[in-house]
This record gives sequence, C-alpha cells and structure tokens, in this order.
Amino acid sequence: MAEERPLARVTCTAPVNIAVIKYWGKRDNDLILPINSSLSVTLHQDQLKTTTTAAASRDFAEDRLWLNGEEADVGHPRLQACLREVRRLARKRRGGSAEDAAALSLSYKIHIATENNFPTAAGLASSAAGYACLVSALARLYGAAGEPSEQGQPSEQGQPSEQGQPSEQGQLSEVARRGSGSACRSMMGGFVQWQRGERPDGRDSIARQVAPETHWPELRVLILVVSGEKKQVGSTAGMQTSVDTSPLLKHRAEVVVPERLALMTRHIRERDFEGFGKLTMQDSNQFHATCLDTFPPIFYLNDISRQIIALAHRFNAHHGHTKVAYTFDAGPNAVIFTLADSVAEFVEVVRRSFPPAINGDRFVRGLPVGSASLPGELLAAVVTEPVPGGIQYILHTKPGPGPQLVDDPSQHLLGADGLPRRSP
Repeated sequence: MAEERPLARVTCTAPVNIAVIKYWGKRDNDLILPINSSLSVTLHQDQLKTTTTAAASRDFAEDRLWLNGEEADVGHPRLQACLREVRRLARKRRGGSAEDAAALSLSYKIHIATENNFPTAAGLASSAAGYACLVSALARLYGAAGEPSEQGQPSEQGQPSEQGQPSEQGQLSEVARRGSGSACRSMMGGFVQWQRGERPDGRDSIARQVAPETHWPELRVLILVVSGEKKQVGSTAGMQTSVDTSPLLKHRAEVVVPERLALMTRHIRERDFEGFGKLTMQDSNQFHATCLDTFPPIFYLNDISRQIIALAHRFNAHHGHTKVAYTFDAGPNAVIFTLADSVAEFVEVVRRSFPPAINGDRFVRGLPVGSASLPGELLAAVVTEPVPGGIQYILHTKPGPGPQLVDDPSQHLLGADGLPRRSP
C-alpha cells in the first residue's frame, strides 16, 4: 500500500484579462451563463497576477481560505461550486472507480491561500484572475488536469476535440466560469473568446483561444489607475439590474455583439490596430451606455475617466488616426491599448495632463518606458487643463500567457503546516 502523504501543496499563478467585447448580463445566475459571448486580451503576469496555493491533508480539521492574508469565508457558493466541479473531473479522470491508492484523497479537507499584486474589486478583473488561479491550483492538486500551459499556447486551445468534447483546458474554463464568468477567459493566454453556448447545463459555455500571446508582439497595454477603492455597485448586482431594466442591453446582446465579435476576431488576426482600437472604444462606450440605461442608472466612470476618454480622442485626432484605444470595465480605471512605438509619447501626454502629486518616481510601473519630447503643436492640441493627482500611477504591460505552475517550493503561500507563511 502506498504511503499517504501528510501534506500536498500546489501553487499556480493566473492572469487578469481585459474584455474588448464586453460581457454584461447573465441568463442563468447559478451556472453563470452569459447573455452574449465576449472577447478579451490576457495581460502579462509579470505585471498583474493572482497567486494561489492549495493544500490538502488528512490532518486538516476543516476547509479554510485566506485572501490577501486575511481569513475569508470558504463556504461561498461559487468557491464550493469550483471545488465540487474539480473533484468531479478528478473522479472522472480516475475512471470513476475506487480512488487510486497513489492519488490524493478527494475527501481530505483543503486550505487555500490567494494573493493579488493589484487592487481587488476595483474594476481590474480581480475575481477573474482569482477563480482561474483557484481552479488551476485545485486541478493540479487533485490530478484533474495536466501541466498548466507553457508560454506560446497553440491557437486551437479550448476548441472541441474530434468527438465534439471540449479540450482539457476548455473543461477547466467551464469550471472557472462557475466562480466568476470572466474567469473562464483567464484560463488561456493571448486573445480569448468566451462562447455564450446554447446548452441549459452550460457545458458549451467555455473559453477558446482566438490567438496566442505571441501573435501581436507590438501590442502594449497601459493601465491608468484612477482609484483602487472598491466599486459601489458590484458587477453581479449591476448586471442583474441591467438585465431587468435596460432595453439597450437586450438589443446589444442579440444584435450588436454577434457582429462585433466576428469583426474584432478579424482585426486581431490581421493585427489591424486601427480597426481593433476603434471597435474597442465603441464597445466600451456602449457597455457604459447600458449601465446608464439601467434603472436606477449605474455609474462606473468618474470625472477623471471621462477626461481620459476625451484625452484619447484629442490625441488620435491630432495624429489623424487611431494611435491609442481606451476601454473601461466596471470601474473608473482606464485600460489603454496602443503599439510599442506610441507608448513613450502617450505616457508623456498623460503625465502632462495628470501630473503626479506625490509619487513622480513611481508614476510609471511595469515594462520600461522611454522618454519622449512633445512637439509644441501636440501639447497645444492635446494637453488642456492639467489635473494634478488625477491618476495614481500607470502600469505598462502586454499580452501574456494563461495560468502557470510555480515549481519553486519557496513560493508556496502556505507553509508545511498548511497555514499562511506571510503576515498580511
């Protein structure tokens, strides 16, 4: 008989994703099935990631969860749904028979610790990265999946097999969706579509990769952090109110989004930034229009958000074509897409428009940004009345891979006793 392991630990990281064709509204709240498909860009984990350690032991008395160092409710229905579904896949992978003596017992209690290196619940898709990371770690812990994908994932990732069944990563994306809808898109790198699906059980509402992160090497992402505060209206509550009260949302889901998805996929495959950028901005604007069309209306943008929108349009108008494109999720922080050769100039424009109040040396973070000197005519046309301190900082990143397995034992968030290693 195989010797039972006293403690099994797995640590994974997972990325944030930013939707360029937005998902807003569910047709099934329990299974988290969307009213429309969506498409996103996975951001690089060198700048934005969630890290999760999952541990199981016969000695644990109860399931426990720590979020950013603070103990949290492990009984949340969505977390329990993910745990239940991963165990189901593990049981299926083991053949549905008596448990393999060498495999980790599915009856052991678990401890989970998760940390974000970015603001939680501030409109930066923290729940997407969090649940994608949880599912990846649990799947590895229980043997419900192989290795998380390496850099440069194949473009067919998440596509159905010849038998019409989703791939392993597609199945895991379906599990991650049970935690947070957009988490299914964080299960893959690059450019990812979350398919609405038709089945009432949601088994076909999965993610598939449109193109890997290596597809568009020049694409860059600037996150303009306006506020790290928790949003006043959470996404779940906001979506339900919109579904119940917004006629525009229904028209968007049924008529507008299907056409935009096909067009956006083409722009990505052709690396057409003019088309990609314009459509990204249009879709962001319409998403926030549905929030305004909701009754009572929901306001995720603030005055600084609107000034960033105006700044982007002045910048593009000055150059005579789309050089930067904004998108906003359910929060005030702007995500700007641009190409590598435009980063330095636009960052300098942002710095002049929103001079840092206190952290000038830490205003730009992430990937290096070169210096740029702005012509007088650009300053006159684009930079109007500066708003000191309007933007806390800029994070410079790019498209990146899906969840990664962390091999270094020193990076486990839980110690050998199954408790958090670091204090908050």
